[in-house]
This record gives sequence, C-alpha cells and structure tokens, in this order.
Amino acid sequence: MNADRPVLGIFLMLGFCIVAPMGDATAKLLGTRLPIGELLLIRFALQGVFLTPIALATGRVMRMRGYILRMTALRTLLHILGVGFMFTSLKYLPLADAIAIAFVMPFLLLLMGKFLLGEEVGPQRLAACAVGFVGTLMVVQPSFAEVGAPALLPLGVALTFSLFMLVTRRIAKEIDPIGMQAVSGWIAVAVLAPLLLITNAAEVPGMTLPMPPRDAWGLLLLIGLLGSFGHLLMTWSLRFAPSATLAPMQYLEIPCATLIGWAIFGDLPDGLAAIGIGVTIASGLFIVARERAIARRPLPAQAPFPQALQPEE
Repeated sequence: MNADRPVLGIFLMLGFCIVAPMGDATAKLLGTRLPIGELLLIRFALQGVFLTPIALATGRVMRMRGYILRMTALRTLLHILGVGFMFTSLKYLPLADAIAIAFVMPFLLLLMGKFLLGEEVGPQRLAACAVGFVGTLMVVQPSFAEVGAPALLPLGVALTFSLFMLVTRRIAKEIDPIGMQAVSGWIAVAVLAPLLLITNAAEVPGMTLPMPPRDAWGLLLLIGLLGSFGHLLMTWSLRFAPSATLAPMQYLEIPCATLIGWAIFGDLPDGLAAIGIGVTIASGLFIVARERAIARRPLPAQAPFPQALQPEE
C-alpha cells in the first residue's frame, strides 16, 4: 500500500487538469457530428482497447471480485454519467463556461472528504478552496439566466465526479490504476452496448448508432487516448494524496480550458472572468507551496512515556 506523497499527487493532478480539457475540446468538436450515446460507447471502448494490452504486457492485475469489483462497477457508472453530462453540455456551452460551472465539484469534494471520509482539512485549505470558489463564480459567464437549462448539466458533472473521485480514493491504493481503467472501459461497454442497441431500434434522439464519418475517426482515437490517459493521471494522483488536498488544485483546469477554448474555438473570457482565472491560479499555487512546506517539515520527535505511564517490564 502506497504512503501519501501529497506533492507528487498534486503534480499528477496538474497533468490531469491539462489533459482533461483537451479531451473535452475534442468531444465538443465531435458533439455536433455524432450522437452522445455513440460517442460515449466509442470513448470507453477505446479506453479498454488502449489499456488492456498495456495491463497484460506489464503483468497488471485485472482480476477483480467482491468489494473491489463492486466499487469499480459503481465508479464506472458514475464515470459514464459524468462524461455524458459533460459531453452534452458542450453542445450548448463554451468549453470554459461548462468547466467553470462544473467547478462547484472541488468544493463539494472537499466537504465530502471531510465529512464522509474523515480526512483532515485544515483552515488554510478550506480558505484556499473558498477563494478558488469565488474565482470560479467570477469566471462563470454568462449567468444561469442567460444560458438557460443547459447550464444545469455541468452541475450534474460536479455531483457525479465528486462521488466518482471519492470512490476512486477508496480503492486507488488497493488496485493498479491501469488494470482498473482497463476493466472500467469494458464494464462501460457492457453497460452501453446493449442499451444503445435498444435505443437505436427505438430511434431515441442522441442514443442511435450511425456509422461515424471517415474524417471523424482521428478525433475519436484522440478522445479515447486523452480520456484514458487523463483519468489515469487523476487515479494516480489519488493514490498519493487525499481528495481534500487535491480538490483546490483542480481549479487550475479552468485556465487550461480557457486557453484551449481560445486556441480552438476563439472563445476568450471577459475582464471579470480573467480576474477570476487569476484568483484560481493564485489559490492553486498557494496549495502547492503549502504542501511542499509540509512535505519538507521533519516529523516531531516522539515524546517519552511519562513515568506513571511507562510500560511494565
């Protein structure tokens, strides 16, 4: 079982914050060309295809049963829901806006880590998370009234991925992440394939199975690769750091998404949103500096037993 190494966990989460918006941008490009259900099926199937040979070639454990299998299945269902909410929201919202609205997630995760997992959350981390949350509110443009009903979709992302990360934290130290991600990909296929066969026959909007255009396959391969690698980074991060430590760091996904959205779609935040992005970066860097200081701090010497409490010979 791995001991917590918070600085390493933080830098792995930073990698996730860069890779995940790239996958979301790819999904936004594909969202107008493929039904969401088919996009989800291909994304998770490619996850299984990419990671299974790696797991087998490196001797990773893929056999699961009992508690670990049940938790992996629950984690996969939450993953499907979270990705589905995000892919759907990206059909209606700019990339940075969708991710910014979803960023009530780290705040929820911090509270869940404290009250559900009993993780230690000091006042400085609570304050940093609160500051980052204020920055998130400044980034959210346009308002819920202007966006309308699609603005509720990222809230579904926030809730499902908060639960997803808590489940991941519970089992991350008990199973190899590559093996877990490979198995999760095939569990998702086992869930989505029969569902889509039924909905395709019934011609349910968004849940049909047309043949993807030939020029879309490159993007489909990319979304599978980015999705697989991104969530590996997130899973690895949770092996080395508590979810409460990582929660504020995830705010850095917002400026990453803003830069990617500007580069691909020409979306650029206004002045207030830019200030909010600066606030989120500052809160994230504060957490990095504090965790580095804690990691370098020597452990306190163990005090000797008082005379009255000395163990008997």
